Amino acid sequence: MKKNMGGVDKVIRVIVGLAIVLWGIFDKSWWGLIGLVPLFTALSGTCLLYLPFGISTIKKTAGK
Repeated sequence: MKKNMGGVDKVIRVIVGLAIVLWGIFDKSWWGLIGLVPLFTALSGTCLLYLPFGISTIKKTAGK
């Protein structure tokens, strides 16, 4: 799949994902598994919700 996430977007998703996972661990709740979604998207560099809308947070270089 085409990458559509920039660096800041990835960092925010990792922080939010880890926070949700840790909350689930401390709360002993299965809801913490939801935190795996932003972690996976950050590691893959592709957000499936961005694709239909043509959104990309990758900075464009002057030559492109």
